[in-house]
Amino acid sequence: QVQLVESGGGLVQAGGSLRLSCAASARRFSINAMGWYRQVPEKQRELVAIITSGGRTNYADSVKGRFTISRDSAKNTVYLQMNSLKPEDTAVYYCNARIPNGIVVYDYWGQGTQVTVSS
Repeated sequence: QVQLVESGGGLVQAGGSLRLSCAASARRFSINAMGWYRQVPEKQRELVAIITSGGRTNYADSVKGRFTISRDSAKNTVYLQMNSLKPEDTAVYYCNARIPNGIVVYDYWGQGTQVTVSS
């Protein structure tokens, strides 16, 4: 069983910074990609940023230039550095890990961490 444990959410003023961390207990498995998604009430969960095992990254347009995703593969940990935060970044942020088992790739999710940006 794979578990993702997130930390680092909280309340911050607009223009401030937060750093999210997510550690995956998946030492027996290889992880294809890890990423961060966010969700606000009554809206679908959306991709924020993703990083592959090879280090390639992809960002939502709304966070490009402000957020940086990084990964420590030895620790199975992914980070999201969020700078210049805006009130519209307020959401529950979920960590995701994509782990293959044979030809099937499974998605695992963290419990979510609240990020609130005040104006």
